[in-house]
Amino acid sequence: MSLSTVSTAPTAPEASYTDLGALRRQDPELADVLAAEAARQSEGLQLVAAENFTSPAVLTALGSPLANKYAEGYPGARHHGGCELVDIAERIAVDRAKALFGAEHANVQAHSGSSAVLALLAALLRPGDTVLAMGLPYGGHLTHGSPTNFSGRWFDFVGYGVDAESGLIDYDQVHALARSHRPKAIVCGSISYPRHIDYAAFRAIADDVGAYLIADAAHPLGLVAGGAAPNPVPHADVVCATTHKVLRGPRGGLLLCGAELAHRIDRAVFPFTQGGAQMHTIAAKAVAFGEAATPSFTAYAHQVVANARTLADALADGGFAITTGGTDTHLILADPAPLGVEAHSARGRLAPPGSSSTPAPCRTATPADCASAPPPSRPRA
Repeated sequence: MSLSTVSTAPTAPEASYTDLGALRRQDPELADVLAAEAARQSEGLQLVAAENFTSPAVLTALGSPLANKYAEGYPGARHHGGCELVDIAERIAVDRAKALFGAEHANVQAHSGSSAVLALLAALLRPGDTVLAMGLPYGGHLTHGSPTNFSGRWFDFVGYGVDAESGLIDYDQVHALARSHRPKAIVCGSISYPRHIDYAAFRAIADDVGAYLIADAAHPLGLVAGGAAPNPVPHADVVCATTHKVLRGPRGGLLLCGAELAHRIDRAVFPFTQGGAQMHTIAAKAVAFGEAATPSFTAYAHQVVANARTLADALADGGFAITTGGTDTHLILADPAPLGVEAHSARGRLAPPGSSSTPAPCRTATPADCASAPPPSRPRA
């Protein structure tokens, strides 16, 4: 059946898919948990950089009957029947993602950012290959070579860092390491780097040593969508990201690449690393991509950066040490050590009034301390 002939007109009255009353009648214990969490989120100050608040439309898609549908494979090539409508939903999500970020291909099936990284490494590399990425002490993600993670167990990761004084990426060091180790792939991206990354510089380094360039844009992707951060798509071979954080979508992953890698990326997601797609989440991603293409989202993204810079300035005035001297993004690395306070203690002091922040490990200590100071010392907002 051609997708163009499938009717999407409703055949029954529309129903609410997020009925807390039904949950309370069926399972009041869990309903109390959900209500309490909603209150916690709305009544306190949330400063966790990896979190955001989805729209009611995103939540509606997430709690829709698409959660009932099994749909292994891709639109038009499923391993189950009855996928005509979920095929439409996935194609909408793919088309919107491609248009939003200027990509030739998008895979919206990754269940998370980590599963997206797993798939792309499986698509591009073989076990034992060398990968150059930001070291975990400086802001690299677990999937950037942690020995406790598949990435560190299956691949040979070499870590680059930041300048000890400025906290900025030392591109000369990255280039020197690339020439010394000749990696098969270079990863640019971080979970705690508050400045824009020079994707063109990374592209030049990757080309010099014949490496793939992978951009992990999990944090800045929402800012990219709103025109408040540089777009890695024109420079990277593959961009991996999450659809939550600044993008304000459901928790999930996203992969963007050129047409020449599309088949390899898709096959690495399904069937190599995942089974059936989560169609309700994919529909929610489609909603989020649609929202991110609006002028109101553009204004929101720029306001996020303005707010973060104002907060960074205020924290500096209050005695915090701000790594890199400020921020270009939604991330702030604020060290309370000059005030005689350690990160976990700082979070504890924030918790009673209802605030939530993330005390990160030593990667967000002062850059000069990262190599030798394992305890956490700075909350990441």
